[in-house]
Amino acid sequence: MPGPLAGLRVLDLTRVLAGPYCTMLLGDLGADVIKIEAPGTGDDTRRWGPPYLAGEAIYYLSVNRNKRSVTVNLKDPRGQEIIRELARHCAILVENFKVGGLERLGLGYEALHAVNPALVYTSITGFGDTGPYRDRPGYDFIAQAMGGIMSITGEPDGEPQKHGIAITDITTGMLAALASLAALHYARETGRGQHVNLSLLETVVGWLTNPAASYLNTGVVPTRLGNAHPNIVPYQVFQARDKPFVVGAGNDGQFRALCQVLGRPEWADDPRFATNPQRVLHREILVPLLAEVFAQRDAAAWVEALLAAGVPSGPINTIADVFADPQVLARDMLVELAHPTIGILRLPGIPIKLSETHPSVERHPPLLGEHTDQVLVELLGHTPAEIAALRAAGVV
Repeated sequence: MPGPLAGLRVLDLTRVLAGPYCTMLLGDLGADVIKIEAPGTGDDTRRWGPPYLAGEAIYYLSVNRNKRSVTVNLKDPRGQEIIRELARHCAILVENFKVGGLERLGLGYEALHAVNPALVYTSITGFGDTGPYRDRPGYDFIAQAMGGIMSITGEPDGEPQKHGIAITDITTGMLAALASLAALHYARETGRGQHVNLSLLETVVGWLTNPAASYLNTGVVPTRLGNAHPNIVPYQVFQARDKPFVVGAGNDGQFRALCQVLGRPEWADDPRFATNPQRVLHREILVPLLAEVFAQRDAAAWVEALLAAGVPSGPINTIADVFADPQVLARDMLVELAHPTIGILRLPGIPIKLSETHPSVERHPPLLGEHTDQVLVELLGHTPAEIAALRAAGVV
């Protein structure tokens, strides 16, 4: 069954991570994503390795499934004309060039809006297209630092920490997909497209939610708490006899059940610990008491006992553990697909589940320019001779 975005065509002028993740989400949902790449070089991440599989960088493979690759030289006027023609046939365009980069090539929002007034033109940049930082280069790591998230991530006596993946790029891509579809809804209602603008910095600032609200309304600057929670206790990592695991007692009933499992029911009635506000105030007393008991049994035994009592708990899985987990496998979060040079490629599955229009992985991450001829014939009506001439001239 086709995905929910079947029939939607997306022109993808992105590379690296935030943009390609956005367009991969749209492709997973059924859109026909046409990925534009530079002839001979392609997306930067094609060379981001090792590791490689059959010459393909795994980094590139991880975010470019469900797309067709077309090579076009954007510096050549004939290549620019191909993009303008493709824009006529697409509902959404996504790009993550530096601010003003596509405008200088005659491919900015105003130029393509004139070609296709209903086009949703989505731009992803480091800092947005206005403000004093608009011309700065933007990277995930820089956005995590400047957006404040690193100041509250890490151990209290350690250095600020970034996330283990490029979380700013990933979540900006997610927001770009959401915003593009919102603008598409408006375009279908009114016939008017618009310029959708997202930045890495604003994504991180948007994450700050409750820490930001706390600071803005109390004046107290949040600090790093390691794996502890600023507003819930206990909600953190504990070291068991063999290895660490996590516990999250989100309410007083769960804390009482936790105390029963630990064999310390009296702690639930202790005025210092009976309510969550009191546990937060007295975390320096309570947490060492809990840690002493948790160190007496293995993590798996604690997790089993806590879950049986209705207390949220879980192991700290490695990536290998994750893709052997029965829940992950039961929910189709590991997919295998045929690839023309690799053979079988294994990737994380699609986290979005719909009951009627199932998202699916239909296309392998494309080889560089794999679909150039197909798209130029199918959408623009080029003849084989015309394509051969464009290829000989370095346009495609």
